[in-house]
Amino acid sequence: MARWIVEAIEKIEADVRRSSDTHLLKLTLPKLKGVDIYLKDESTHPTGSLKHRLARSLFLYALCNGKITEGTPVIEASSGSTAVSEAYFAQMLGLPFIAVMPRKTAQSKIDKITLYGGQCHFVESAPQMHDAAVKLAAEKGGYFMDQFMYAERATDWRGNNNIAESIFDQMSMEPHPIPHTLVMSAGTGGTSATLGRYLRYRGHDTQLVVVDPENSVFYDSYMTGNEVLCADCSSRIEGIGRPRVEKSFQPDVIDAMMQVPDAASVATILWLEALIGRKAGASTGTNLWGALKVARGMMDRGEAGSIVTLLCDGGERYLDTYYDPAWVQTCIGDIAPYSDALGDWL
Repeated sequence: MARWIVEAIEKIEADVRRSSDTHLLKLTLPKLKGVDIYLKDESTHPTGSLKHRLARSLFLYALCNGKITEGTPVIEASSGSTAVSEAYFAQMLGLPFIAVMPRKTAQSKIDKITLYGGQCHFVESAPQMHDAAVKLAAEKGGYFMDQFMYAERATDWRGNNNIAESIFDQMSMEPHPIPHTLVMSAGTGGTSATLGRYLRYRGHDTQLVVVDPENSVFYDSYMTGNEVLCADCSSRIEGIGRPRVEKSFQPDVIDAMMQVPDAASVATILWLEALIGRKAGASTGTNLWGALKVARGMMDRGEAGSIVTLLCDGGERYLDTYYDPAWVQTCIGDIAPYSDALGDWL
């Protein structure tokens, strides 16, 4: 094996050792009776999101499969967070990096990519990203990382400090250490695949519920069994939801899916900020809305237990979108009914 590849892998592994595990936050809600809800805070990674784990795995996968060598340009199709994390690792390894993304991507994410030495190649909408990335990789003689293809296979789902193993280790001293339900949204589908496979591998009696925003085909695909659904639209919840069923999406390891209105996702992150004093991205709102719906169902059935979901990234990246009332009114619509429903939990 080339010495450069050995050293590249060592650099990535050293980054793992420098990064402590992410925190597990327990929500305090007066009306939660017998049910505990936890948020695993992935915003504390060096690049600020859950995608730090994915980017690290994708680089290791590409290196160990001989796809990246010294000087290889790396191309990715990403609406933001994955590109930020991949730019970080590309800079660490001294590799050129180009992110293909929609023009509407939050400016703060674009700034982060360029901070880590990456470049941005813009397309008009999410459905155009894949083909543009393939073309760009061919023109540059580079490697298309293709998170939507490789996310589910690049991560070691059996353990090795993956996100599922981390959740169960951190829950071990809680009142309900084996969660009743894990709630996760789907972008690539890689994290939900890792969670679902780990649950089966370890024999845990835990349900995996995957939540999906509007303008995404994952939910309809799961409900109908149609694995080739496509739509000419883009998710308004950055980081999750896709216009086509991606190869990383693994419906067979999912126990149930739930479609969450975008207005509910945005209302939930504003409600969460009032609750814990922290801003989160809208995908966290999708996750938490789903977790609250699961909790309501458990309480109605007289069940006790725990629910774990993810705080995917921080909200500081979205000050000009989800945290701007004028933008929300124009681009998302009226969130008041969902805000009122959330207020009932307090």
